[in-house]
Amino acid sequence: MEYDPMRRSLNIGFVSTRFAGTDGVSLETSKWAEVLESIGHHCFYFSGLSDRPDDISYVVPEAYYRHPDVEYRHLGFFGKTSRSAEDSEWIHDWRMTFKRHLYDFIDQFELDILIPENIMAIPLQVPLALAMTEVIAETGIPTIAHHHDFAWERKRFLVNGIEDFLAAAFPPDLPSIQHVVINSQGQSALARRRGVSSVVIPNVMNYEQEPPGIDDYSADLRQTLGISEDDTFILQPTRVVQRKGIEHAIELVQRLERDAILVISHASGDEGDEYERRLLEYANLLNVRTLFCDEHFDEYRRIEPDGRKIYSLNDAYPHADLVTYPSVFEGFGNAFLEAVYFKKPIVVNNYSIYATDIRPLGFKVVEFDDFVTEDTVRQTEEVLANPSLVYDMVDTNYQLALQYFSYRVLWRKLDILIANIIGTRPAFAMD
Repeated sequence: MEYDPMRRSLNIGFVSTRFAGTDGVSLETSKWAEVLESIGHHCFYFSGLSDRPDDISYVVPEAYYRHPDVEYRHLGFFGKTSRSAEDSEWIHDWRMTFKRHLYDFIDQFELDILIPENIMAIPLQVPLALAMTEVIAETGIPTIAHHHDFAWERKRFLVNGIEDFLAAAFPPDLPSIQHVVINSQGQSALARRRGVSSVVIPNVMNYEQEPPGIDDYSADLRQTLGISEDDTFILQPTRVVQRKGIEHAIELVQRLERDAILVISHASGDEGDEYERRLLEYANLLNVRTLFCDEHFDEYRRIEPDGRKIYSLNDAYPHADLVTYPSVFEGFGNAFLEAVYFKKPIVVNNYSIYATDIRPLGFKVVEFDDFVTEDTVRQTEEVLANPSLVYDMVDTNYQLALQYFSYRVLWRKLDILIANIIGTRPAFAMD
């Protein structure tokens, strides 16, 4: 690809409730920004919680969906079919407040394009989505709305007292917005439910760059977690939420004829800790060594003031012998792509997006359909006992991911989207 020096650099503003940590939206935003900056654009961030540099960030704490007042109010919007006048007033007051901040964000960084990240898909911050919709409608600013998962995909949002707001802003249908979804099912549902067309851009990884291995910092990870070199290290690299199907991973470990430890890397996230308590009980019932290790992992490495090491998730993958991905539902599958990137064998539940958007491409994994069978256990044992089989699986998977889910794929898709809404030719010639 050859850069076109006649192409104008653009100021691009990402908007979300948070840009921090290892959630899928924050991670994918970082990848988009990395690609956009590599072709000469400049990225800025509006959010309620941010770990981005201060000089490119605009932070309004109340925009964070877990801000105490926001979280409390939103709990009252769901599970019933009406809302109070006080709730409506709260929504409209904060809609106007966020509008003023969004206008300031656009002016402060002289933005050419906005990229709302999932805020107009999942109703965790209703006033912010309404404000974003009105700002786009009033300014006509070119917008790429990046939707990761929709309200109708989550059971807890189906009964609600804010259907009028969902119809208006989740997502809105405005002429200056290009909608992006991460899977083909989302594309079909958006067209059917809202009459809105969209482009599919799947989650990606930088497969052009070889994955890191074990270095001096991460060499003691097994020791820190209490895992011996003789133990089979099985990694569950997801948040602890019910749709991740982690009980299947626990059952699989119990049925393996080896000393295996299941390592769960993330915390519960935004859906409470009841499921985590259930998993603890289940693991104890089956006598499975299960480590909930979120206190050891974060997005970046660091040393705590007490001298304790914090590892990145990238430090865990090279140590793992196997990755489990037994999700019941996923918007796409970041953990799947990460396991492929680090060339690890994977056990995956045949969840719907995997079945339609990933499996047909020819990836080699151990699959099961909704429950672990004797065949699942047998295949897993074969993989763990056969290095040559693993090499064939992970090499095939890596080459397929390079073809379909790499940064090069994202470069091309984003550049064409920007050319469409700005009216300039793509920055790179397509070779």
